[in-house]
This record gives sequence, C-alpha cells and structure tokens, in this order.
Amino acid sequence: MLKLNAGFSRKVGEPNYGSRGASVNVELEVESSLVGDADALMNRIRNLFSIAKRAVDAELNGTPASQDTANSQTNRQGNGSRNGQTTDSEPVRNATVSQLRAIRTICNRQGLDAAQLANERFQVDDLNELSLREASTLIDHLKTEPVNGRKAGVR
Repeated sequence: MLKLNAGFSRKVGEPNYGSRGASVNVELEVESSLVGDADALMNRIRNLFSIAKRAVDAELNGTPASQDTANSQTNRQGNGSRNGQTTDSEPVRNATVSQLRAIRTICNRQGLDAAQLANERFQVDDLNELSLREASTLIDHLKTEPVNGRKAGVR
C-alpha cells in the first residue's frame, strides 16, 4: 500500500481587523501499483488535493461556528446582548489576540487602563470579553481621539 497525504490551508481577512482561517490534511491509502503509472498517481493526488481544498472552502464560506464557540457567546446574542441589539442571524465573534494587543499597547502609551476603558464603553468585566466589533470600535476611538493631548502612535 501507498499513502497519499494532501493538505490545504487558507486565511481570509475580515472587516474590523479580523481574520479567520481553516486548514485540513487528508490521507488516503492507495494500491502501490500506482507508482508505475505516473498519470494515474497524479490524478489521485490532484483529486485528494481537490477534496482538501473544497473542505477548506466550505469551512470558510459559511460552515456554522463550532458548538464551543456558540456556547461561549450565548450570553452576548439575541435579546440579552449588552448593546440591546439582536444578533440572531450572526454569532458574536470574540476580539482577536491582535486587537487586544493593540488596545493594550495604545492604552499603555496613553497612560490609560484598558480594562477600565472597555468596561466604561462596553460594560465588560474583562478586556477579553470584547467582541470583534467592539474591539475594532475601541481601537478606532483610541487612534482618532486625542487623549492626554496626543493621538495614538504619535510620540
């Protein structure tokens, strides 16, 4: 027997400083006689790669969020959301690590308490509770609103 392994990975950018990605590796055992038939072997490899690519494309084009992600966001959807807006058609996505790092960095430069600012603006107990959209809004605010007499990024 001969093992074929094909993998595919892709990351796509999203609005508000976000991104998401998917990756898959597929392994298939085929008859070892394919080694003697290069065209047939290449066809099997292409087919396997095509399956991997389609799986990633399907994941990035609307496969629902995992159950763990949905459970962690239940309190922030529908009528119980912080901002009073319903989000039944779209799950709330958590802020990315890069967004949280940017917020902390900008706040540190401006002498602000990032957690306190997030609590005042979005009523969260912890900075990590910010949604993707809230984090983006906060970053934009910090970059455009002068705090302590200067804008973020200006030294």
